[in-house]
Amino acid sequence: MATTKWAIDPTHSEIGFKVKHMMFTNVSGKFENYDANITTEGDDFSKANIEFSADINSIDTRNSDRDNHLKSADFFDAENHPKMTFKASSFTKVKDDNYELAGDLTMRGVTKFVKLPTEFSGLMKDPWGNTKVGLNISGQVNRKDWGLNWNSALETGGVLVSEDVKLNIELQLLKQ
Repeated sequence: MATTKWAIDPTHSEIGFKVKHMMFTNVSGKFENYDANITTEGDDFSKANIEFSADINSIDTRNSDRDNHLKSADFFDAENHPKMTFKASSFTKVKDDNYELAGDLTMRGVTKFVKLPTEFSGLMKDPWGNTKVGLNISGQVNRKDWGLNWNSALETGGVLVSEDVKLNIELQLLKQ
């Protein structure tokens, strides 16, 4: 069977996250610059080769001071670790259109195995005849597992930034 290459459609994709701020509101952010190498045998994603990277310097939380702090050694340390990467080891059907994407996530020079719930739309043709696939990848990671340890105690108790980071990744892939 022939190998199929897939590209991320950046106009219909977003690499997003949310973190609880001051223990009661969420701050959202995303990475503006990212790349992926995705191949399948034919159109079968069950044994897909998925490699992804995001440019840490492209982080955007709609606040430049916060973005600069996230890029600093307190968090991502972009000067020494400019990329966040993910290399999938499996894409397994759980039920219906629900899958589990598993693999190694590397941030700040630390690699950890993660399992991420994924909604897989299947193959679709757009109005111009292009074959596309949609993936909604969610999940949660503890930022401290990757050495993103900075925090500040609040006078009222609790901390300024939650350890838990919720992922919300919307990908539309275009068959090449």
